[in-house]
Amino acid sequence: MANVKDIEGIGPVLGDKLEKAGIVTVESLLENGATRSGRANIARETGISESQILDFVNMADLMRVKGVGAEFAELLQAAGVDTIKELRTRNAENLQQKLEEVHAEKGLTRRVPSLDMVRDFIAQAGSTDPSITY
Repeated sequence: MANVKDIEGIGPVLGDKLEKAGIVTVESLLENGATRSGRANIARETGISESQILDFVNMADLMRVKGVGAEFAELLQAAGVDTIKELRTRNAENLQQKLEEVHAEKGLTRRVPSLDMVRDFIAQAGSTDPSITY
């Protein structure tokens, strides 16, 4: 189980707030923040805004795909793919090109996933049930 602090943007300060609210792992963030009321509870307990909690939950959702860690989740989100549901609808070639563009512009990751990796991400997303409600 990955630590919640592994999600890009959380860091030690926000991570400590989440941990004090009982959210220690990426999985527990996704479980507790999957619903609007769950995100509201997390926001109330931590002082972190609901919109920021939603961003973190979306990254946790993407991290359920094997091969998508914190960096690739952030890159996907910057490319406009913020959930499993969104990822499953994408064209691999177009998405890989967009990831290259975002990487060149923002330098969020050390490398960009290959076309084969992107195809695999999309295939996995297609067989992964969405877990977030809005």
